Amino acid sequence: MNTVATTPDELSTRFELTAADRCDSCGAQAYIRVDMPSGSELLFCAHHGRKYQEKLSQVSTGWHDESSKLLAD
Repeated sequence: MNTVATTPDELSTRFELTAADRCDSCGAQAYIRVDMPSGSELLFCAHHGRKYQEKLSQVSTGWHDESSKLLAD
């Protein structure tokens, strides 16, 4: 049985995003996961994550950013 993450840190480290995770705005590969107070999550590509970061940071409970993978060799 899987354990359920309960703190923002646990939510951010529970899994890495994969190529199957898609941006909720445009359908591109997601590199950012935003955890919401309701327990839901939003996925964004790097572009849309940056676009909405200021507004979402005021209401989100966690921000998991893997956009550094775009710079990896």
